[in-house]
Amino acid sequence: MHKAGFVNIVGNPNVGKSTLMNILVGEKISIATFKAQTTRHRIMGIVNTDQMQIVFSDTPGVLKPNYKLQESMLAFSQEALTDADVLLYVTDVVEKFDKNQDFLEKVSKLSVPVLVLINKIDLTTQEKLADLVDMWHGVMPNSEIIPISAQEKFNTDIVLKKISELIPDSPPYFDKDQFTDKPARFFVSEILREKILLNYSKEIPYSVEVVVEQFKESADKIVINCVAYVERDSQKGILIGQGGSAIKRTAMQARMDLEKFFGKKIYMEIFVKVDKDWRNSDKELRNFGYNLE
Repeated sequence: MHKAGFVNIVGNPNVGKSTLMNILVGEKISIATFKAQTTRHRIMGIVNTDQMQIVFSDTPGVLKPNYKLQESMLAFSQEALTDADVLLYVTDVVEKFDKNQDFLEKVSKLSVPVLVLINKIDLTTQEKLADLVDMWHGVMPNSEIIPISAQEKFNTDIVLKKISELIPDSPPYFDKDQFTDKPARFFVSEILREKILLNYSKEIPYSVEVVVEQFKESADKIVINCVAYVERDSQKGILIGQGGSAIKRTAMQARMDLEKFFGKKIYMEIFVKVDKDWRNSDKELRNFGYNLE
């Protein structure tokens, strides 16, 4: 009998959801940086064996929205509660358990199996961890609590084994050679956005949206043209840097990652344009592929 199911990963920002997903899928599907709000979309990563298909879905960190882009990000996380066969609620050893209490209450009322994963256990003591496990048993009495370290790949094999036991009997939902539901262009924009998150500070990374306008692939190379949209002229200057130095460094780092990802030579150009207040524009957010329902 074949098993298949949707396993959705939810939790607050910066608890390690994207790192966990990449470990479980075995591919770099989600960008993972030390900054909050890295993930903006729901991103699927698919694990296939002969007898099983697990469709993982990484979601943006749960937060109280300050602008329309964040409303869309929260909608992706809320949606993940409605279509899961198994839910992974990721927390860590430092965050307060009652952060975003409303969302946690929704999770506790779900009828599907919920695994509470306490991440980053390498940053605490055995005694404190035991107290945390007890506390989470009290908060989520119907859930299994599993301490993990996604970064160190500790107990992630146990999570995968548990998921394979919990998903239902079903034919596969996707082709067995598919590892994500996203097109190649999506990964170009995500990898470039990751480099922007790492290279720039303050508001700049959160004000940037990357659009791939050209993606031409041949047997041995890919030619890519991207536009990085910012909200203000001052941000454009910072993103480009003196004599184009900052954007050149960012492009070089992205190109190196993309060559590993696609296994081909990458030729990439990045243009920077101003799209005033795009994060609060319904029209622009729809154009950029955000869910505003």
